[in-house]
Amino acid sequence: MTGPMAHSRARSNPADGKAPVRRAATIVSWVFVLIGLLGFVPGITSNYEDLGFAGHKSDAMLLGVFQVSVLHNLVHLLFGVVGLVMARTIAGARAYLIGGGAIYLVLWLYGLVVEHDSGANFIPLNDAVTWLHFVLGVGMIALGLLTTRGTARR
Repeated sequence: MTGPMAHSRARSNPADGKAPVRRAATIVSWVFVLIGLLGFVPGITSNYEDLGFAGHKSDAMLLGVFQVSVLHNLVHLLFGVVGLVMARTIAGARAYLIGGGAIYLVLWLYGLVVEHDSGANFIPLNDAVTWLHFVLGVGMIALGLLTTRGTARR
């Protein structure tokens, strides 16, 4: 190939033109945005009237399982928006997935050691949220590594 396109990278999916890591980061980001929004929807979030700003005293439960608060929902929204911005480049998408995965593993560890009924549980965390953080951490790191394996990072 000659001309201005001679040095462009090959596209893995001609349908959308995104590298797999960018697609993965975009999907993960939209999931976080969706989860953040759903945390504010009565019915999808049970005990919605007990939704606290932060802390373990928020009795609102996303999907009836995951303890949430206003702060928790806002963090998910922000995390998703940051991911959408970072997914614009391969390097940013990879950093979002691996770095974000590491953050979620730290949150998992925090959830294992914090007393769930104490003021230190400001996020709030219940057992379901704690183990979801583990799954998210491992999954995001795996996506970041597997979708960039053997490719040039830009």
